[in-house]
Amino acid sequence: MDTVRNIDEKINIRGSLKYNEPMSLHTSFQTGGPAEVFITPENEEDIREVVLYAGEANIPVFILGGGANILVADRGIKGIVIDMSRCNAFTVSDNCINAQAGAEMSEISRQACQASLKGLEFIFAMPGSVGGSVYMNARCYGKEISEVLSEVSVMHTDGSIEKKKPALSDFSYKCSPFQKNRELILGASFSLSPGDRKALLTAMEEVKSDRDQKGHFLYPCAGSVFKNNRNFGRPTGMIIDELGLKGKKIGGARVADFHGNIIINEEKASSDDIRQLVEFVEEEVSKRLGLRLEKEILYIGEW
Repeated sequence: MDTVRNIDEKINIRGSLKYNEPMSLHTSFQTGGPAEVFITPENEEDIREVVLYAGEANIPVFILGGGANILVADRGIKGIVIDMSRCNAFTVSDNCINAQAGAEMSEISRQACQASLKGLEFIFAMPGSVGGSVYMNARCYGKEISEVLSEVSVMHTDGSIEKKKPALSDFSYKCSPFQKNRELILGASFSLSPGDRKALLTAMEEVKSDRDQKGHFLYPCAGSVFKNNRNFGRPTGMIIDELGLKGKKIGGARVADFHGNIIINEEKASSDDIRQLVEFVEEEVSKRLGLRLEKEILYIGEW
């Protein structure tokens, strides 16, 4: 549509705009077809201009964080992808860190340690952005981001900005209230507490070492593919392992030999390879154990 192809003539932003940008360059799976329009704003004014134009022209918008929890279709994404990576500033004040949505969550954890503030060490070395972590209520090692979240800045479709202070009860296991509306997360504030820098650094090194030992960084992947369900009595990875599905391969995608709940891009896999493997695992678990797995990764784009 002309409103998309000629968008560079319709908006005036400081950031960059590209057409047919391969999403494989922006996802941890390293797969995915082209984004019809790929915009990387420099500031809130850029974001507002894109959001308002998209609304007026009825163009769909997808907000890209760190690309760590999504599987983008090989056919790509229609409309506009807003890449938040340049909106990554942060400040540390008293016992609080304020960060823009595009900041890397692991770096914010590192900065908290430098300021001798505890509460974010659990998320160190986890790929993903502040915005994505808030949106997904990122969780690992028995802790979740909502436990230290004090305020979230959002932009509505009319360009207005609102500061929200969601209650802990608004969140659940890997779910946030921001998944239920069209608000765009601009940034977040994390309320932390004083801690011993040396002890925090040790805890972060232990987390990083555990991720290394579990093979999280050996191949392109999105971490855990499925959520854990306490009603199943054991972690999803263990369930998949018990069924002998580790090592199962479709195309260039494989269920990791080192972790049943991780699917890796081993040999230039397509997104379709990965999706077929995800669905195969789902079906096997359902057929053989009567359990219904819930996906953690999100399917994005033109499937």
